[in-house]
This record gives sequence, structure tokens and C-alpha cells, in this order.
Amino acid sequence: MKKTMTGHKAVAEAMRQIEPDVVAVYPITPQSEIAEYYAQYVADGIVHTELVPVESEHSAMSACVGAAAAGARVMTATASQGLALMIEIVYIAASMRLPIVMALANRALSGPINIHCDHSDAYLARDAGVVHIFAESAQEAYDWMIMAQRIAEHENVRLPVVVNLDGFTLTHSVQVVEPLPDEAVKKFVGEFKPAYPLLDVDNPSTWGPFAMPDYYFELKRAQQAGMEAVPEVYLQVQEEYSKLSGRPYKGFFEAYRLEDAERAIVVMGSTAGTAKVVVDELRAKGEKVGLLKVWLWRPFPKEEIVKALSHVSKVAVLDRAFSFGNMGALYLDVTSAFVHQDQRPQFVNYIYGLGGRDTTTEQLAQVFEELKTAQPGELRYIGLRE
Repeated sequence: MKKTMTGHKAVAEAMRQIEPDVVAVYPITPQSEIAEYYAQYVADGIVHTELVPVESEHSAMSACVGAAAAGARVMTATASQGLALMIEIVYIAASMRLPIVMALANRALSGPINIHCDHSDAYLARDAGVVHIFAESAQEAYDWMIMAQRIAEHENVRLPVVVNLDGFTLTHSVQVVEPLPDEAVKKFVGEFKPAYPLLDVDNPSTWGPFAMPDYYFELKRAQQAGMEAVPEVYLQVQEEYSKLSGRPYKGFFEAYRLEDAERAIVVMGSTAGTAKVVVDELRAKGEKVGLLKVWLWRPFPKEEIVKALSHVSKVAVLDRAFSFGNMGALYLDVTSAFVHQDQRPQFVNYIYGLGGRDTTTEQLAQVFEELKTAQPGELRYIGLRE
């Protein structure tokens, strides 16, 4: 049954249906309503989750680590400075191979203080060793929260998974969402089977040891092995979920009218919806343009990206955050995938939408127009007064 709900509500609904053992969370705009909705579910007895209200985001992730190590299924949510405060423990959660699922309501990092959307918080956690998935819509945020649980908990992965949804643009706007029946979600995620739980006193294990140089390297390599296992698991889970939901999730990204495109945009998050409108309008005028919308950002699907874009002449890669002193992080990911390719597009990098600035259809149409004459390797800006 289709319902109208905000992205906040969609994420909280997915969490309710999964019904984790523990949710530890601290409020921060624009994430707070996820926590508020879930707290209401707990208060009303709808779920039997242990909700842990803490004094900071650092404590929230610390509580998640403790609960997950003990053998609980754990979820949380945060945004912006909240993620910045908990980032120390995010690295620890990943290194301890704990399958914690987090909703990240993307918001600009300070300073100056700003409560609106860009992807600087996600970029902060780029190399934390967590899986990153980006949603275009409230429906996708709901779906990915459910799939994330299966991906995180797979025995070959055992890593935190972050589901990114654009703050305010998705979290606060009301959209049409089609949730699955509760029992279908419960069956899909299945029963959590913890690995080496601390509370299994008959089989004691060591958590969080001090690692000297003769072991640290191997431990990080094992963590990398978990990340290397993600693509196969991701595709398996995606295929199962597509059959269950009837929604056509297929692959690490959505290629929109890309098959014969001569110019294309690569983007993550809600701006993909705006770009689709522009692609359709320009296609109606006979222009061969297309879109590649990234779902899975970490691990980055470089081989598949190369296959999807090799035939395109010119590509604009849009980053919703600076990587100060260099080109945008997504741009570097995409272009590095082509480093050994003889046939490659000409790439241009655009920084856009910082601090929640709107990116319009007219501006994206201008990006496609500029691609006709732009020089490869240029760094440009969308909607900047300069």
C-alpha cells in the first residue's frame, strides 16, 4: 500500500520493521525526527528495542559498538557534526567488523555553521572502512535501510553500512513510499547471528586489543577483505529484494538513458531526480545525454563504471562537497577508474549545492551545454557567485 511520508518517517518505518535489539542515538538536525519516530515506537510498545539515549554522538556510537560486540543487532542515525564527533568510534566499529547500520541525514559540516544539505559529512567518513550507499528518494532510503541490514550482517562482510539521504531535501519532504508488509521485511532480514559475541562465555574471544606492528597490518588487510566481499553480497541482496518488492534495483548504480549518450552527468543523492528531468527534456530536443546515478560509493565499483561510461565522449562529475586542495572525491574516484583505459571520456568536475543551495534544472541543462566546449580536467562550480 502506497503512503505519503517524509524521508525521516520512511527510514524509521524500515527500522521499526527490522526491529533491532538496540538503537543508540543522539538528536541532531536534520536527523532528529528519525530518533523521535523510533522513540515513539518504543514508548508505545510497538517494538521491543532497547533505546539508549546518550549525551553525545561519540557516546551513541560507543554504545552501538558495545551492544554489537555483545551480540545485538544495532542501528543508529546521525548527521554532520554528529558524525564528526562519532568518527573516532566509526573507525573502531569498522575495524572490529561490527555490522551496525546507520542512516546519515547528509548535512554540511561547520564552519560556518549550516544545517542544510551537502555531502561533506559523508566525505569525512569516506575512508573509515564503512560501506556507503546513497539514496535518491524517500523510497530508496526505505529500501536501502532494509537491504543494508542484510549486507552488513553477511558473514563475509561484517562491516558497518551507512545509508545516505540528503538532509531536508529527502528527510523533511513528503513523498510517496510503498512499504513492504512487516512480516515480509522480518523474513527478508532474518534472525541475527552474531559472530564471537562477548557474552558467549563458553567461547571467550578478545575484542579491542592493542595491536603491535607485527599484527596491525594483517588486521587491516582482513578488514579490506570484508570490503572486497561487499560487491558480490550487495548484488545478491539487491536481486532478492527486487524480487520481493517489485522495484527494479539492479547494479551498483542507475544508468538513466545512458546507452547511446554522448554527454553524461555522474551524481549521487537527490540531485539525480532533477538531472533525470533535464535528460528527458534534452532528449526530447534530440540531444544524446544521459545520467549515471551512483548507489554504492564505497566500495567503489570502478570496473562497472568504466564499462558504463567508456562510450561517452564527455562526462561531468558532480561533487556536493569540496576535497580541499584537490578535485572532488567522486571525480577522483571516477577518473582513477579509467587510468589504464585507452578509450576514456573527457571529464570535467563540478562542485555544487554546498550548504543546501538549490541546483535547478536550468543549471544542469547549462552543465550539459558547457560540456560541449569544456576543457578536460577543469574544476567548475554550479550556482556560485564569484
